[in-house]
Amino acid sequence: MLYREAGQFKTSYVADQQLLPIRQDRYAFFALLAVVFVVVPLSVSDYWFTSLLIPILIFSLAAIGLNILTGYAGQLSLGSAAFMAVGAFAAYNLVLRLPPWMPQIVSFLLAGVCAALVGIAFGLPSVRIKGFYLAVATLAAQFFVIWVFQKFSWFSNDSASGVISAQPVVFFGLAIDSPVRNYLFVLSIVAVLALGAKNMARSNTGRAWMAVRDMDVAAEVIGIPLMRTKLLAFAISSFYCGVAGALYAFCYIGTVEPEAFNLDMSFRVLFMIIVGGMGTIMGAFIGATFFTVLPIFLSIFVPSLASLLHIHFDKASLTYIEYMIFGALIIFFLIVEPHGLARLWQIAKEKLRIWPFPH
Repeated sequence: MLYREAGQFKTSYVADQQLLPIRQDRYAFFALLAVVFVVVPLSVSDYWFTSLLIPILIFSLAAIGLNILTGYAGQLSLGSAAFMAVGAFAAYNLVLRLPPWMPQIVSFLLAGVCAALVGIAFGLPSVRIKGFYLAVATLAAQFFVIWVFQKFSWFSNDSASGVISAQPVVFFGLAIDSPVRNYLFVLSIVAVLALGAKNMARSNTGRAWMAVRDMDVAAEVIGIPLMRTKLLAFAISSFYCGVAGALYAFCYIGTVEPEAFNLDMSFRVLFMIIVGGMGTIMGAFIGATFFTVLPIFLSIFVPSLASLLHIHFDKASLTYIEYMIFGALIIFFLIVEPHGLARLWQIAKEKLRIWPFPH
């Protein structure tokens, strides 16, 4: 009875089309912001920041980028980690080579622009091919980008090992040198970009993406330019992935290395949007949370269960169990609920709006 639209009248198109038209949703949204920006920094230990919250936010941003391309525009991509690597190495070199008075946040945004340009280059085949063939083309980007960073030492500042430490993060004179500051810095960027992606999906651009996704021939017939729409999706998706890669290198692992952005990460980001829900911004957060928390949960639960049942257990077995569970969950969601956990949340909200009535 608490989640109702009764009495909430809309007197203009602006009020009817706002981001959160139901009052209870607006209250919940502002309460969530208060929790993540105020309560969590004051009550959570450093372990939670470094092991859970920061990677969840970074992978959520990468999943939002892939969701724009695959979930909204319908262009399958297996090169998300490559664009993240471009963002990480671009941010490192921009911070290293630009004048010291340049704000570091500008370097991160320019790194996203560099990733967007690379995304456009590898998105050109999408004008002619789609489906499996486009996935193979983006897979080529994954191997080519990593090869470039390993082959040319200029990108790693002529480091002999190819592994370089990321520079300390400074935000307009404030050193981001603690887990809580890293968390707030990453959270602020992710919140702004997620809000931008949500509004973009509701705009003419987002509707053009969805039209191309549903039937590109019909979209072209009604006047949507396919080339510009697809390349714009590749550019914006790569921009988000590039910023996520810069945050991953500077605020999470602390190093810039090609091996950190391997093919496994590309598949992991893809699995996040499959389980979380393609074509939704919330699905990116749900999927990133699920794939970050589940391995930690299994590392605690499975050894305890094996000890209780007196079964020999080692860490290699835990890795295989994770792969089995991830694979089973992906198959389950593709068959039972292709729209992922976000769709289940949406269904629960719809049921709650009419409860206790059946219709």
